[in-house]
Amino acid sequence: MPLRENLKNLTTILKCTNPQNPLPFNVLISDFCRNGSALYAIKTFAFMHVHGVALDSYASCSSLMASTSIKDVIFAKQVHAYVTKSGWLSSVFVGCALIDFYAKLSFIRDAKLVFEEIPVKNSVCANALLSGYCEAKLWADGLELVRLMPVLGLGYDHFTLSAMLCACAGLSAAEFGRQVHAYLIRKHYNVENDVFMQSSLLEMYGKCGLVWKALQVFKLAGHRLGEERNKDVVLWTSMLGVYGKNGYYKQVIELYDAMLMDGIKPDGVAFLTVISACGHTGQVKLGIEYFESMVRDYKLEPGQEHYSCLVDLLCRAGELDKAWTLINEMIHKGHGSGAVSMWGSLLSACHDSRKLKLGKLAAQKALELEPCNVGIYVMLSNLYAKFSMWHEIDQLRELTKERGLKKDVGYSRIEVTS
Repeated sequence: MPLRENLKNLTTILKCTNPQNPLPFNVLISDFCRNGSALYAIKTFAFMHVHGVALDSYASCSSLMASTSIKDVIFAKQVHAYVTKSGWLSSVFVGCALIDFYAKLSFIRDAKLVFEEIPVKNSVCANALLSGYCEAKLWADGLELVRLMPVLGLGYDHFTLSAMLCACAGLSAAEFGRQVHAYLIRKHYNVENDVFMQSSLLEMYGKCGLVWKALQVFKLAGHRLGEERNKDVVLWTSMLGVYGKNGYYKQVIELYDAMLMDGIKPDGVAFLTVISACGHTGQVKLGIEYFESMVRDYKLEPGQEHYSCLVDLLCRAGELDKAWTLINEMIHKGHGSGAVSMWGSLLSACHDSRKLKLGKLAAQKALELEPCNVGIYVMLSNLYAKFSMWHEIDQLRELTKERGLKKDVGYSRIEVTS
C-alpha cells in the first residue's frame, strides 16, 4: 500500500467512532514496516501511546522491528521501558523482538539481560542471542549458550546448529565441530540435501585445518544414492576457499577447472580465490586470463577486491609497473581511489624490489585512505630501513606516537586434545 494512502488511512481512523481500537493502527504499523517506512511506523506507535490507544504485543514487536531497521536506539529503549512497566516483557514474542534488536545493533550485554529476564523462553529467543554472539565474534559465549539450551528445555533447530558450526570455526574447535557434525547426521536430518549446512561444515573444517574432512563433505554433497548430481555453486566456492585458506593453491586451480567442466558458472568469490591461487603459484598469465574472463565469459563486473587480488598477483611476480598501471586503470574506471590492500601490496613489493620512490608513493596513497593504519607505517619503516634512512624512521615513530597508534599484538589459537 503506498505511503500517501497509509497516511490518509491514519486520518480516517481518527475520525472513526472508536479511535481507541488498536487493530487499524497495528495494520498501519505493519504496512509501514513492510514498505520500508520504519520512521512512520515508529511515529504511529508514538501517536497511539500519546492518545491512549492500547499498545499490545503486536504493536510493540512491529515498532521494535522498525527501530532495528533504522537503528533508533533511543526509541527502542523507550519501548523496552514501556513493555517492562506494562508487563508485556512476559510475552515471548516481545522478548524475542527486544533481543533481536539489541543483538543486531551489537548491544550484546543488553540482549543477554533481556534473555535472562524473559520468564518463558523458546529456541527463537536463544537463536536471536546466539546470532548476536556470532556477529560480535563472541564464540565462547555462543557455545556456552548452546550448552545451556538443553538445561532450559530448549531444542536445537537448523539455525542453532549452523551457529554452532560458525562458533566452532571461529574458535578452531575441531573436536566440538565434529561432534556437531555427528549430531546432525544422527539426530537432525539428511545433511546431503541442505546446501547451507554443507557450506557451514566446509567452512568449519577448513578453518580448523581439516581439509580432508571438508573434502569428504564436498564429495558426499555430489553423490546421492550412488548417482552423480550437480553441486551448488556455493559449495564449489566454499571448497575453493578451504583449499585457498590452507595453502592448497594447486588444488584450487584444479577444482576450478573441474567446476567449469561440470557446467557450474563461477561467481565473484570463486574468481577471487582462483586469482589469489595463481598469485601464490606464480602463474601470472593464467591469473590475468581468469580476471579477463570474468567480464568476457561470465559478464561479471570486477570489484575492488578483484583488482586488489590481481595487483597482489602482479606484485608477487615483481611486475610493479604493471601493478601501478592497473591501480590507475581501476581508479579511472570509477572503482574508488584504490583499496588500502592494493597500496599495501605494492608497498610490500617495493620493499622486496628496493624501489624507494614508488614505495613512498604507495604508502602516501594508503595513508590518505586510512591515516591510522599502523601496518602501513610499519611497512614504510621497513622500506626506509632497507635504505638506512634512520632519520625518516625516527620521524615516523614520532608521528605514530602523536597519533596514539600502536601495533596490535599477534596471536594464534590451536586446540589441544589429550
